Amino acid sequence: MSEIEILKKIAKDAGEIVYNGYHKSKSITHKGVVDLVTQYDVETEIYILGELKRYFPTHTLVGEESHKGSYDFEKAIYIDPIDGTTNFIHGIPHLAISIGVWEGGEPKMAVVYNPILDEMFYASKGQGAYCNEKKLTVSTQDTLQQSLIATGFPYAKVDRGIEYHWVIESMTKLLPNIRDIRRLGAAAIDLCYLAEGRTDGFYEIDLKPWDVAGGILILLEAGGEVSNTKGDRYTFTDKGIVATNGKIHQELSSYLSSI
Repeated sequence: MSEIEILKKIAKDAGEIVYNGYHKSKSITHKGVVDLVTQYDVETEIYILGELKRYFPTHTLVGEESHKGSYDFEKAIYIDPIDGTTNFIHGIPHLAISIGVWEGGEPKMAVVYNPILDEMFYASKGQGAYCNEKKLTVSTQDTLQQSLIATGFPYAKVDRGIEYHWVIESMTKLLPNIRDIRRLGAAAIDLCYLAEGRTDGFYEIDLKPWDVAGGILILLEAGGEVSNTKGDRYTFTDKGIVATNGKIHQELSSYLSSI
């Protein structure tokens, strides 16, 4: 079995935990004022980490619910057991298990699996991106005014500080100049839907590596483009991310770079 097939199987098996939990009552705890975690986030991560240790013993494993400290490693696998926990709790089916393999600062393999809708997104560097065996290609939209843009809101919004004002200012600038905005509540899904051509662009601030490590490669392999809000190469230390079909990237970035 190839490495990408191993990752897909791990995600699929972990998805059974998430799927079963989706339809049951949940034990909810708070990591922050509105940042939630359930027993299924923890159980899913424990399962994934155990499997990855068997098959990828030389990689550092960076899971959302267990990792502390730096995110910068030569060989790492970034794991979000349930990206979209708030959706999971409220019975909204936009959520995913995200696994991203990075080496030397570059994405190598990725799996993003939504077990509720049974959507398996995956990619290997140089091999294209797929959803349930269908090859993905970004949209051909080249006019920002006609583009559908996805975004998300950082948890720090509750403090009404700089992050809150950035969100409000970005939407104030963009809304008159795009078709509309969608906020699905899971960055991994946002990047995959962009790769699939459902949307034309995506931006957000204050994301963690496990939020985007899988989706970035899937988007790139589908022909998309990723940068920070200044239009430079995106790294996990950047405050914000901008992702598009490549055709509206410069124009979308220009609205965000001055905020």
